[in-house]
Amino acid sequence: MFEAVPSDPITQRARIVAAARRQLFTFGYQALTMDALATELGMSKKTLYVHFASKETIVDTVVEGFAEDVKAMAATLFDDDSQSYAVKLVRFTEAMTERFARVPPTLFRELQRYAPAVYRRIEELRFNTIPVVFGRLVAAGQRTGEVRAAVDPVFATEFWRHAMQGLMHPDTTERLGLRPDQVFTRALNLFCGGLLTPAGLHDYEKLTKA
Repeated sequence: MFEAVPSDPITQRARIVAAARRQLFTFGYQALTMDALATELGMSKKTLYVHFASKETIVDTVVEGFAEDVKAMAATLFDDDSQSYAVKLVRFTEAMTERFARVPPTLFRELQRYAPAVYRRIEELRFNTIPVVFGRLVAAGQRTGEVRAAVDPVFATEFWRHAMQGLMHPDTTERLGLRPDQVFTRALNLFCGGLLTPAGLHDYEKLTKA
């Protein structure tokens, strides 16, 4: 009935997580079932439970992998001195937008309602990942002189962390009528570009330095 599957436990876990990620990001949390995973993978549910105690455990592994992927991407990008900071910033925005575009707009709400432990884990991972990723973004810009030296990296990172925690909340995305990728792009553009035109910033800085 079932096709032969790799006997290596690590390989089997990786296959399960990859299939769960596809189904989660395509159909959402409720549609992801152990039966559906077993069917796609050609393995019994008993085999799934050997590797993962529950659907929630699998999804938790998926979101942890998402966070690790983002950190690895940022490290590779911002530590690469062969590219200008502007190019790095654009590529970072594109990479993050592409990742968030995979997330169904209703996924966070589903997790909040039906898997609150997983939703809390997402908030925890976001809270812990942002200082690593955003800290690299600010530090790289200050090294090249494209982020003002007067900017406090710790404060900027904390500001962004709380902004993302609030903006990515299901209540906020639903109220704004925006997808997670749209929220991220607009927030980063606002943060990096600022509210003021060069002339407006010049006038403001003259007054604040007076």
